[in-house]
Amino acid sequence: MALLIALSFVGAQLKVFGTIAFDSLPAFLGTLLMGPVAGAIIAIIGHLLTALTSGFPMTIPVHLAIALGMGLTMVATWYTYAFIKKAANEIVALIVAVIIAAICNGPILLLLCSPLLIPMLTWPGVIAMMIPLAMVGGLNALIAAIVFKALPASVKNQVAAAIATQA
Repeated sequence: MALLIALSFVGAQLKVFGTIAFDSLPAFLGTLLMGPVAGAIIAIIGHLLTALTSGFPMTIPVHLAIALGMGLTMVATWYTYAFIKKAANEIVALIVAVIIAAICNGPILLLLCSPLLIPMLTWPGVIAMMIPLAMVGGLNALIAAIVFKALPASVKNQVAAAIATQA
């Protein structure tokens, strides 16, 4: 998990727009490899690192709310993946999970945080952030899904075994 948090910090330096960055890619990968709790921890720390390197432009309380929302996004992504994988197959599960990740990371997270964001950004500002957030979040999730699918089963099994011994 520490390696993925470190990679999240590196991704935090690749900013697309304001604090929108590639910090969640390691969290999505961690979610797929280690489950929703690990993914949420990586996402929360990753977002806070992104906001920190930008100087918390939307205030610390707003970034804490966004970080928690990012954690919930990882939970939604994992449960979507796990449910669809049982009902269909892994490829379909990854595709649907990426779509859910983009929706949760963009419009849903912004709407949940809108009471805190509207005083700073106004409604048009919040709406204007939806597409870039959804696109970058979806791209983070898509790249993570591709990396996850490309990992050999031996690596996935080692991660699963390491998690099982810690439980």
